[in-house]
Amino acid sequence: MHKFLTFFLLFAFLCHAQNPYPEDYFRHPLDVTLIPSGTFGELRSNHFHSGLDIKTQQREGLKVFAAADGFVSRIKIAHFGYGKAVYITHPNGYTTVYAHLQELSPSLEAYIKKLQYEQETFEIEVFPKIDELPVLKSDVIAFSGNTGSSGGPHLHFEIRDNNERPINPLLFGLDIKDTTKPIITEIYAYPITDDAHINSSNEKQKLRLINNKNGDYTAENIKAYGKIGFAIEANDRQDLASNKNGVENIQAFYNGNQTFEMDFKRFTFDESRLLNRFIDYEHYTDKKERLQKLFVESGNNLTMLKKIDDFGYINVEDSTSTVYKVRVKDFHNNEVWLTINIEGLKTTDLKSKEIKKTPFYIYSTKANELINNNVSVHFPQDAFFDDFYINFEVNNDTITLHDDSIPLRENFSITYDITNFKNQDSDKLYIARLVGWKKQYTIYSQTYRKENTLTTYAKTLGTYALTLDTVNPTIKPINFAEGKWLSKYRFLKLKIEDEGSGISNYRATINGKWILMEYDYKTNLLVYDFNDAISTETKNNLKVIVTDNVGNNSTFETTFFRK
Repeated sequence: MHKFLTFFLLFAFLCHAQNPYPEDYFRHPLDVTLIPSGTFGELRSNHFHSGLDIKTQQREGLKVFAAADGFVSRIKIAHFGYGKAVYITHPNGYTTVYAHLQELSPSLEAYIKKLQYEQETFEIEVFPKIDELPVLKSDVIAFSGNTGSSGGPHLHFEIRDNNERPINPLLFGLDIKDTTKPIITEIYAYPITDDAHINSSNEKQKLRLINNKNGDYTAENIKAYGKIGFAIEANDRQDLASNKNGVENIQAFYNGNQTFEMDFKRFTFDESRLLNRFIDYEHYTDKKERLQKLFVESGNNLTMLKKIDDFGYINVEDSTSTVYKVRVKDFHNNEVWLTINIEGLKTTDLKSKEIKKTPFYIYSTKANELINNNVSVHFPQDAFFDDFYINFEVNNDTITLHDDSIPLRENFSITYDITNFKNQDSDKLYIARLVGWKKQYTIYSQTYRKENTLTTYAKTLGTYALTLDTVNPTIKPINFAEGKWLSKYRFLKLKIEDEGSGISNYRATINGKWILMEYDYKTNLLVYDFNDAISTETKNNLKVIVTDNVGNNSTFETTFFRK
């Protein structure tokens, strides 16, 4: 009995020692069951998800608590991204982040509003001193919301180390009810070298998945030869949520030897664009499925990659029988296995892969310049992962830059020389990306003007065009009208829209005094809170000026009464 107890204690100690993070330091930031709408490391557009998205019962206004003692080290208020966000630095060196907030606690709200009124701006970012805004564990610091680039009410919660690297919050003792196994939905096989082939083809092959009774998977048997790789689409589900989330760990084995491991526990923000090298980016742009490659191509330096043998590739020899296995695991060690039986069979009758050649070739390790009349495109060194032939055409100030199936790791620039543009409204020109099946929709790309040139910086190939916007934004009152008494109203609401280049900025005053109006781009609403007490007179003159991205502007003026 004594030996058993000693062994048990030693085992428990070793298990605990494997996790270097404090498991009883941080509390859950909400007083509701932790149900995630998004998990750490989840694959998103151009980035890995850096925290937990915690469901807030499909509503806003839940109390958000400080996860531990510390001080508010950063507050950022923005229209996009995290929306309203609070950062707390703790004595143990970690920082917690709370984002998409509806509003801050009364004391923090007063602190930030004072600065917003002083600077006359809604968007603001401040870094308070260490002794300026101390907080204790379980202090209410904010209320949950849906601000910024949020698709619905939830709290985005992060834990970062002192190098600003996000870490899975579940490693710190926060827990989710999860006895549900991950799911594998797709499996593809890739011939890598010219002589490699799968089922007598040198093209990527989709393999049929077979669900086994125990929850694991088997793929159809394949005949292959040469250097090949695999990619899967996999996701996870928790017990209390039906939505699909990211997995925690993927491993691959060939004949029992590990060839690959991806471990989603911690990463750096500098790695974000490498996600597009980890997934089959071309497949994603075509099918909207994120296949996670179980092999490592050049330029993929993700720190989440662990034990890799021969870059994750396997070499199948003729007249052999081999087995490839994939293990997918979630944070709670629920796991599924995928087995692929491979018969080595060399085929010589293969069609050569067709390479579409154009007059323009991109060298990924060099800077590249494309020029056509009044248009120039500059790709910096290492903008791409691979060399390739690029499709580059210019017709009537519309640029075709290949298509969006090629990932970039650095932004590139597009510059138009508009010296010969005769239209009197040339100051209303901007560069837009054309999207949609027939490229009928325009998306404003931030455009910089210097004398007779317009420049934009982009991170996606595709179709771009020089676009004219001569239409002013629109401003419409929502909950009031000219001469109305608003004594019982707390909020003043207007709707602002711009169908061309989009809204750039706005300014509102009451009786000549600047007022803080919050802008929600998802609903196009401008909202003023009368509790700010800027309006103290009975008769009030409201003036709102809205400007779009090329300088067109509209002014709305009205009078209302309030006691």
